[in-house]
Formats: sequence, structure tokens, C-alpha cells
Amino acid sequence: MTVHPPLSADRALAVRLFDQLAEMSRDDPGVTRDAYGAGEQRAHDLMSKVAAELGLSCDVDAAGNLLLTLRGTEPNLPAWVVGSHLDSVPHGGNFDGAAGVVAGLAAISGLARAGRRPRRSVIVVVTRAEESNWFPASYIGGRTLLGLLPAELLDLPRSDTGRPLRDHMRDLGLAPERVARGERLLTPDRVHGFVETHIEQGPALEAERIPLGLVTGISGSFRYRKARCIGAYGHSGAVPRRYRHDAMFAVSDLIQSLDSLWSDLDSTGRTATITFGEVFTDATQHGFSKIPGELNFCLDVRSADVALLDEIHARMMTFITAIEKTRGVRFALGEKTGSQPATMDVELLRRLGTIADRLGIAYLSLPSGAGHDAAVFANAGIPTAMLFVRNQNGSHNPHEAMRIEDFHAAATVLTHLVLE
Repeated sequence: MTVHPPLSADRALAVRLFDQLAEMSRDDPGVTRDAYGAGEQRAHDLMSKVAAELGLSCDVDAAGNLLLTLRGTEPNLPAWVVGSHLDSVPHGGNFDGAAGVVAGLAAISGLARAGRRPRRSVIVVVTRAEESNWFPASYIGGRTLLGLLPAELLDLPRSDTGRPLRDHMRDLGLAPERVARGERLLTPDRVHGFVETHIEQGPALEAERIPLGLVTGISGSFRYRKARCIGAYGHSGAVPRRYRHDAMFAVSDLIQSLDSLWSDLDSTGRTATITFGEVFTDATQHGFSKIPGELNFCLDVRSADVALLDEIHARMMTFITAIEKTRGVRFALGEKTGSQPATMDVELLRRLGTIADRLGIAYLSLPSGAGHDAAVFANAGIPTAMLFVRNQNGSHNPHEAMRIEDFHAAATVLTHLVLE
């Protein structure tokens, strides 16, 4: 009878990779790994190098997503697919996205150290451009991986360069014309299940003192990235209230109305988030003694409930109509974008919970308010789950933090899953 050593993810490898990522991505304050740019590419190159050291095959699809494969003993079976993205927001944290990629490699290394090889192949996917602040679309890498990205999105401009996505792909030797045709290396029939490990990015696990989260679902959204309220500029002292067309007060009315609606929804247990991430006047026009005649803003509304998203949008349009009449302004919301909610696979969550129980790892079931590549897999009909790692100081900021022991717990659960 073969006696195997205890099975766990390779903690030392994880520490080394996180340290290397932080060093190569440093952009004080925090880290920056720009999507389809030098920062993201350096991170991809690092993962390819480590995969080769682990004896994995490495494939790159037309969009630059990596597929790092440990061949199973029965390679014709549908594979376990794990992973996440490596791009970051500007001056963000080191663990958002990267935790999922490192967890996959640490799991595979842990299997090798224990002398174990899984029945099913294990594919670590490393996706591109998950963070929509670079290009104004959700899950670009996840959708290209499965051949689901609409061709017109290749014309989206990158926020800092103004150049289209297709040009940034070509800069890296990739093939946007093949992306436009929907070419893919991974098809749903090849996937037994997809698991994305990710820091929580919120406060629940830390507040409850629980290291691991099992995600029940992922919120969808509607977004207006370039909305405007148009009124009329005027002298701050010469125009009485009843004659004003003040864009600032009009947008403030909209913010207050949506906040009041959100409070009412919260009180009845209906979950959503509403965020005005940017609100600003034109710096070439505004002034201390000038009534704001135009205000720019963006709006991000999220919920796992499609009907609730529709309800909030309808109520918002009612608010806008009333504000336009009262304030004498006009709202120009611009293009509406967003994403669909996704439900995680109940059986896969049950298996993950059973493994955590067996390992003595406490966990909490909770929804994800943030979007993740896992939503693309779930909505493509692939059994999908997410493991949340407790983290501190939120995310999308330089102070994002994560305890390595919490990460190791999640990665070890993943290690046991892919061996089953």
C-alpha cells in the first residue's frame, strides 16, 4: 500500500510568486499591471516560466490568455479548470486576480510534492483584461477564452492611451482577427468544472473571523461611464434660485434619490450596490463664482437579481424626468453597459464545503458583489464555483492585504478538489 504525505498547496511557491509579482509591478503607491500592456505581460511571462518548471504544457490563445496544463492519468476526460486574471487597476493591490492564478500553480506543485497525479487534467487559465478600467467592457479575457467576445469590442479604446484593443493585442504579437472570428482553445465540453480563487475584496470574512468563503452567486450590473447633466452657466450672485439651471444640484438630487431608494431596498433585504465613482465639472469652465452649467459623472449599479436591476433602472429614469423638470436641466447618460448575474453550481459548492469540513477549515457562504471571470464560465453552462480568501483593507487600493495562511487554506481546498 502506497503511503502519501499530507496533501496541501505549495505555500513556499505562493510566497515567492506573490513577492515576484509585487516587485515587477511596483508603481508607488501600490502595483500596476496594465491590461494588454507591459505590466500584465511581465506577469504572464512569469507564470509561463513557473509552469515550465512544474512540467506543465503552455498554450496561448489568440487573445493572449494562457492555458497551463497538468496532464491527468485519464486526459480524455473533461478537465478541471482553475485560475483568474493578472491585470490590476492602476495603483492597486497585489492579490486581486493574482491569488487565483497562484492558487492553481500552488495546487499543482502541492500534488507533485505529494507524489500524486489527478485523474482529470488540470488547466490553470490566466486571463487578460478583467479589470474594466482599462477597456470599458467586462471580462474581456474570460470572454475571449471561450470565444464569446463580440468583434466590435476590439475597437474599444484603452483608457490611458486612447488606442483600440486590437492594436494593443497586435503590439504583443497576438491575433485580434482570430478573436473576431471567435476562435478558442477551450470549449465548454472540455471543462468538468471551473473554480476561481479570489480575495473577497469586502469586509464580511474579516468581520466574521472566517478565512474562507464559498461564493453563491456573482452580481450583474448596469453602468453609465460617461454620463452628463447639462444646465446653464451663470453668475453665482446674480441668478436667483428660481431662474437657475444648476447641474450640480440636479446631480445631487439624483444621488440623494438613488441613495434613498437603496436604503429602502436594504431595509427589505433586497441586495444591490449603487456607486457614483466620478462626479466632476469641466476644469476649463468651472469657477468659484460660476453656477455649474455641466456636470460629468459615472454610475455603477450591481445586483445578483436581474429583476431588481431593471427596477432600479426604471426608478432612476423616473427620478431623472422629475429632476429635469424641477431643475431645468437635461441628462445625457450615454452608452449603457453592464453584465449578467451568475449563479454558482450547487453540487460543486457542496463538494468544496465537504473538503473544507474534512480539513477543519471554517467557511462562510456569501454572494459576490464584484464581477469575476467565473461569471463568464457559469453563464456558458459550465459548472462553476468561487473560493473567497479573507483579506484586509478592501481592494482596488494600495493597502489591499491578505494573510498567507488564509490563502494557503483556500489553495489546499482547491488541491484536494482537483484530485477527486
